[in-house]
Order: sequence, then structure tokens, then C-alpha cells
Amino acid sequence: MEKIAILRWESGHVPQGLMQLEQLPGNSTNLASYPFPVKLVEVKGANTDTVILHPSQKLLEDMIQLAKELEKEGVRAITTSCGFNAIFQEALANAVDIPVFTSSLLQVPFAQALVGRDRAVGVITASASSLSEKHLRACGITDEMHPIVMGLENAPEWSKIFDHPDDSFDMDLVTEEILNVARQGVKDHPEIGAIVLECTDLPPFARRIREELDIPVFDFNSMIGHVAMALSLVKLY
Repeated sequence: MEKIAILRWESGHVPQGLMQLEQLPGNSTNLASYPFPVKLVEVKGANTDTVILHPSQKLLEDMIQLAKELEKEGVRAITTSCGFNAIFQEALANAVDIPVFTSSLLQVPFAQALVGRDRAVGVITASASSLSEKHLRACGITDEMHPIVMGLENAPEWSKIFDHPDDSFDMDLVTEEILNVARQGVKDHPEIGAIVLECTDLPPFARRIREELDIPVFDFNSMIGHVAMALSLVKLY
């Protein structure tokens, strides 16, 4: 059976644009993204409002119950399909006896250690205004780290997720918006030595960002791959 479970949003609650992104190799909910089997598990009521805009205590309780059931079934680790679940990291991890990794933000302390105290880690997020101190602290990000948060909510095409959720994306425009946010962030903050992509819909664009900026880019796939190797679910040798 699958040994890593991904808690994902409920069917019918995913904006049209995100459904397009889910079809891209590298997306967190695309099974073709992984060289090992994963189990996608829908969470009733999980959507933009209950995860990103207004994190729901009821949703957390339901996720905890699901996590306990998955642990009993033999799942060895649990993650989620949206990085804003970071706010639930501690509660979920404390509820079960298997590893829980809710957000790519967990890689920020690692990336900070790699680049040194005089450099910074850039974080590209779906919505900077929704990414709070609680999200950062839950992932072990301290005051000394000072990540530079770069949001996509002001990118017109991307912001359809929030403003016009039933509209499709122009994928070429979305790609350029994502690259522009990365470019501008490094231009404004040349001290950035690595980037972490908070949003689980951004890994399909990670290679382009790496090629343009020539710095390490961490994302959901680097995180889940690390855990898979730690659990011997994928082997390099």
C-alpha cells in the first residue's frame, strides 16, 4: 500500500485555475509527480476559505481524525496539498506517532542554515497577506531568520484563484507572473541565497526559477522526496 498520504482539498472546492495546475507534472496532487506511490485523501470542507483565508478549527479536528485513521491503516507519513496547512503543523504532528509535514515552509530553517546568517531565504507564497507569523513559527522559523516573503496575490492572472475562482488560467501569463515575482524579489533583495516555494502548485515552475536565478529552490517535491528517502521508500543506492 501507499506509505505517504497527502491530505487534499475536497472535490468541487478546487478553483478552476488550480484544477489546471493540478494537471502539471510536479504538482502535489498529480500522482505522476512521484517516483513512489502516494495516497491522495480528500478532506471534507477543505478549501481556499477554510485553509488559507480563515483557518478552521473544525477542519483541523477532521484532519486529526483522518491522520489517526491513516496511521492505523499503516501509512508511515502524512503531508498536505496546501502549504498554508503549516498553521496546523504542531497540532497534527502531536496527534499521531508518524511523521507529519504540512508545508514546504518546514525547509526554511534548513535553507537558512545552508546560505548562512548574512544571506536570506526568499519565500514565494500564493498570498503574502494570508501568511502569518503563526504559520512561520509552526514550521520552526525564528525571528533571527527574517525570510523575505514574496506574494502572488497582486499578479492579475494568478489572483483569479481568489477573485474569479471559476475562470481558467492563461498558463503562459501565470508562468511569467511567477517568474517575475522571483526575479523582482532577488533584484530588490540581492541577499537572497535560496528560495522556498510555499505553494504546492508552484513546483512545476521551480526548474525555470532555478535556471534564471542560479540559486537553490526548495519546494513541496524536495520536501516529500527527502521524507521518502528517510523512510526508505525510494533509494538512490
